[in-house]
Amino acid sequence: MQKDPKIKELRDKRAQGRQGGGEARIEAQHKRGRLTARERLDLFLDKGSFREVDAFVEHRTTDFSLEERKFLGDSVVTGWGTIDGRLVYVFSQDFTVFGGSLGEVHAEKVCKIMDMAMKNGAPVIGLNDSGGARIQEGVVSLGGYADIFLRNTLASGVIPQISAIMGPCAGGAVYSPAITDFIFMVRNSSYMFITGPEVVKTVTHEEVTFEELGGANVHAETSGVCHVAADSEADTLYLIRKLLSYLPQNNMEDPPFKQSQDDPLRREIALDTIVPDSPEKPYDIKEVIGLIVDEGQFFEIHENFAQNMVVGFARLGGHSVGIVANQPAVLAGVLDIDASEKAARFVRFCDSFNIPLITFVDVPGFLPGTDQEHNGIIRAGAKLLYAYAEATVPKVTVVTRKAYGGAYCVMNSKHIRSDVNLAWPTAEIAVMGPDGAVNIIFRRELAEADDPVKRKDELVSEYRQKFANPYVAASRGYIDDVIEASDTRPRLINSLEMLANKRDSNPPKKHGNIPL
Repeated sequence: MQKDPKIKELRDKRAQGRQGGGEARIEAQHKRGRLTARERLDLFLDKGSFREVDAFVEHRTTDFSLEERKFLGDSVVTGWGTIDGRLVYVFSQDFTVFGGSLGEVHAEKVCKIMDMAMKNGAPVIGLNDSGGARIQEGVVSLGGYADIFLRNTLASGVIPQISAIMGPCAGGAVYSPAITDFIFMVRNSSYMFITGPEVVKTVTHEEVTFEELGGANVHAETSGVCHVAADSEADTLYLIRKLLSYLPQNNMEDPPFKQSQDDPLRREIALDTIVPDSPEKPYDIKEVIGLIVDEGQFFEIHENFAQNMVVGFARLGGHSVGIVANQPAVLAGVLDIDASEKAARFVRFCDSFNIPLITFVDVPGFLPGTDQEHNGIIRAGAKLLYAYAEATVPKVTVVTRKAYGGAYCVMNSKHIRSDVNLAWPTAEIAVMGPDGAVNIIFRRELAEADDPVKRKDELVSEYRQKFANPYVAASRGYIDDVIEASDTRPRLINSLEMLANKRDSNPPKKHGNIPL
């Protein structure tokens, strides 16, 4: 039986569109070690769930003989699908068509998907692989970028926005991912920068490669632009799927609950001895987190950036939580500029999307020095303070060891609306460490002592016994309870369940003025 010619025409057009820029360009993409736009979506979304929109859109440009070079769908594939059965909207830039460059209709397609995501309250994920603005379209392409930036901004805090950088992302194109909530990059395959190596060489005479200037490792370790770096495209897409499992669809939903086989009443005896006897000795806070959360599963964000601060997602009793923790194993867990900003951004994300915050505190203070002061440690520390104070989600704090000075206040103390504050017996809550305190309080006595070193040791011991403990703060109600470390998991789960219906709000206002 002969096919209806109209059906044949439709099928032929669909097949043509699926070819993107053609076999030669697809082969070139594969030779770079990269998948095509459609292959990425097939790998990313639940099998058979993708529904494409605007598959027949073509560019409208006639300058530079572009009217002779048209491709169905232009240089981006857009639509929706599901991840673990939950709706997501996606756009995937197609490098085989005009190098994935953004022109008028490319931008219109992305904007349409973002508008649909906002109306229907579902995450939007962009798979970026683009040479930048389509120069032949001039200012129209710049306007297209700005249209997308506006939508990124209006969607911020309403629906989760995730960017995967799968190839080049340069110039103005970087600002859309920069506004989104999380940026994923592929090592040795993707890069982001405002100006490329050639421009850098012309202006500053620096010789630098694409990877050195804006590769995944640079942004994951040095700049902090990248939240998660993976070794392959498949790993990147898998990790985005995993991240989404912790997040609600939008700001009006609670995060998904996942039944756990891990006993909510499980006590972890190893925690009772994990903090060293010597206050100067480090330990790994990630070990603490792993022993407490469901099945030891911790999805870390910004793993290689500002490692003196640890942030990420986990579950406690099936409830999705955001974890913020000082890392004593790196710079003694001190707060510096990068650590403060890293944690502040994470706290604000969790608060935007109704994800309770668990904070583990072991902080000796802020990092001193002219470099930190001159680069704005005051402003950076204030960002973290602002983020915690502003947050209205359930907030629970556990002081494991040191909580000194202003850093005690900043790390989700009772005074900035933390709901439940617990401390281990090893906690030391004070204005400063015993050594520094004795130097100030007993300066004259030490100067006049026959044996200043011996006398100082005595005074430090007395100060530590009297003040370097959790009980002074507990006597004031700043600490709700001092608990055995092994009881931390059941106490945290109990606190989350108690706070399940928490209601808190901020004064009516357009928005605050966070110290950016």
